[in-house]
Amino acid sequence: MFTDFFRRLTAPSPAPLPPLDARRALGALLVRIAKSDNSYAVEEIARIDRILASRFGLNPVEAARLRAECEAIEREAPDTVRFTRAIKEAVAYEDRAGVIEALWDVVLADGVRDADENALLRMVAPMLGVSDQDSARARHKVEALRGLPMDRDDDA
Repeated sequence: MFTDFFRRLTAPSPAPLPPLDARRALGALLVRIAKSDNSYAVEEIARIDRILASRFGLNPVEAARLRAECEAIEREAPDTVRFTRAIKEAVAYEDRAGVIEALWDVVLADGVRDADENALLRMVAPMLGVSDQDSARARHKVEALRGLPMDRDDDA
């Protein structure tokens, strides 16, 4: 179904993705992080929809439709590294902290900082070129916005 998307994503020297493919890559990464704890909670789904809507100026139906595409992509995708590489190519460095913030927003959507989700995010942040410290700042920002207790015992 997404053969051309995967061909562009897995090219040896990928060009920056077109805007729709960049959206799909980010959405699929959001879905992947939400599913990494073997639970895909309704709160996480709703949060992904809100992130996609606000980030890309979509209405709720368009955001849900994009998320459904991203879920299909995530199921077929070979690995997280390729999503991350595509996002790194498509998103300017200064905007990648916002990507990490969106990922933390999904991780914390159900109010639980699961070890599997945490581990995946700790792997993804450096692949996007975002330091552990900047990832921790993004997490703290999300925790503060959600009124969650901030865990300052670790860097990310």
